Amino acid sequence: MVAEDIIIRPIITEKSIMAQTQGKYTFEVNKKATKIDIKNAVEKLFEVKVKDVATMNMTGKTRRRGYQDGKTSDWKKAVVTIDTNPTEKKFLKKGGIEATSSKKFKTSIEEMNV
Repeated sequence: MVAEDIIIRPIITEKSIMAQTQGKYTFEVNKKATKIDIKNAVEKLFEVKVKDVATMNMTGKTRRRGYQDGKTSDWKKAVVTIDTNPTEKKFLKKGGIEATSSKKFKTSIEEMNV
């Protein structure tokens, strides 16, 4: 799956906005996406370091319009915790030389802050 197909839209509620101060962002995701797919998609799209992904399958609600009963569609929700204090990773290169990763990560997702 492509990263743009995994993340459908952000969930903007009062509770999710309060959780953003702790580095937790809520998204509606593809029902077939795994936690690893979601992690890779968020890291690619927003250039942040993901610490944890929690997923929930949300069942559709029954609705009534006039005399007909219906049901809204089922969907999947993901709460992604990002690293708000990313540090450079140190590793050993060939020959035992110590090196650090040069990739820079953001500390928040600016597109979500409305």
